[in-house]
Amino acid sequence: MAQSVWGYDRDNGPEHWHENYPMAKGDKQSPIEINSKEVHHDSSLAPWHASYDPGAAKTILNNGRTCRVVFDDTFDRSVLRGGPLTGSYRLRQLHLHWGSADDHGSEHVIDGVKYAAELHLVHWNPKHGNFARALKQPDGVAVVGVFLKVGKTPKPEMKRILEEIDNIKTKGKDAPFQHFDPSILFPKSRDYWTYHGSFTTPPCEECITWILLREPIEVSPDQMARLRSLSKNGENEPMCPLVDNWRPPQPVKGRVVRASFK
Repeated sequence: MAQSVWGYDRDNGPEHWHENYPMAKGDKQSPIEINSKEVHHDSSLAPWHASYDPGAAKTILNNGRTCRVVFDDTFDRSVLRGGPLTGSYRLRQLHLHWGSADDHGSEHVIDGVKYAAELHLVHWNPKHGNFARALKQPDGVAVVGVFLKVGKTPKPEMKRILEEIDNIKTKGKDAPFQHFDPSILFPKSRDYWTYHGSFTTPPCEECITWILLREPIEVSPDQMARLRSLSKNGENEPMCPLVDNWRPPQPVKGRVVRASFK
């Protein structure tokens, strides 16, 4: 397996990642399965707040592994603060993980339940100077995770991202994506679980404070079908659906998951 060619197939999937990225076998890996009975309600956990500048949104792209929206993070335009965090974290990108069917696709699992998809909003701590340095610090990155479930009352706000899918059908394609405030994607409830973990893609750096939202948002079957219509191959290659780009749950290894709610 070449250094750059990790993926989600049998020959380069999550069970092989540690061969080139030893951190993938670390003690603080993500995602995990959250078991309500083992969660510790922490009344000291504050509410979290996001203030995002819609003008910071730049591009949407298909990198062959996910659909990603990139934001300008050169200064504190779009920030996350509060919750388990000290200081404010800058929004850098958001991306999704999804399955080939509606009964799986999320990375985190809640009491045995898998959702159809999981949205990750990736923020970094500017006190470390730049994103690369933040990756080396335990408090370097904060990710807000939002579950997507398929239902009858889809969240209209997802439409904006999915409308662009046709412009980024194949690997390597990107398109301008401007004037977008990702906070419209949040559910009504701000309840969350939090724990210390890692990126769910190589090199799997263990620098993340996770803020996983309890309440999922709804998408329609049509919207999920659009996501699954992306190809993980380039323009001149055969269409190969980009699906099942999720990592299975990793060992918890004694970490405590805290909840902001009872």
